[in-house]
Amino acid sequence: MMKFYLKHTLSILAVVGTLMISTASFGAIEIYEFKSAEDEARYKALIEELRCPKCQNQNLAGSDAPIAVDLKNQTYQMIQDGRSDAEIRQFMFDSYGDFISYKPPVRPSTWILWFFPPILLVVFILGWVYKAKKGRTVAVDEVNALSKAEEERVAQILAKHQSPKSEQAQHSNAQNSQNSHTQTDKDTP
Repeated sequence: MMKFYLKHTLSILAVVGTLMISTASFGAIEIYEFKSAEDEARYKALIEELRCPKCQNQNLAGSDAPIAVDLKNQTYQMIQDGRSDAEIRQFMFDSYGDFISYKPPVRPSTWILWFFPPILLVVFILGWVYKAKKGRTVAVDEVNALSKAEEERVAQILAKHQSPKSEQAQHSNAQNSQNSHTQTDKDTP
């Protein structure tokens, strides 16, 4: 019985150990040595800004695609060669077009990227304001607008309800005054 548990436990440990070793090989870390902390900060900013040409919605920093690794190496090498950020960006634009950057330059070919979202936002806000005002105006007009027939009907209903109440109120007042006179007569000796 003890042999079975020992054998079972060892087989589970072997499988877990194999998985741990194999997954550790997937997490390759690229280590670059920079001349200064400023160069390292520039490198990190550039690979965050530059897009992986192969991957959907991933920058170079978040991609492990072979082309992304190559572009990171090129970026590192250009920083080591003393090139400026503008020169590195221009090299990437020349090689891969405006698609390579999450912040493409403003020019006629990229106007839709820069100006369409704010214009669309303004259009939606104006449409919402117009609809809100129009809805409020219609609601107020509907409440205020009674036809002649409706006005006459309302007047009849009010007259019908007011006349019995006014008679009842007069009758009630007369009874109250009689009761008060009888009460005062009883109270006086």
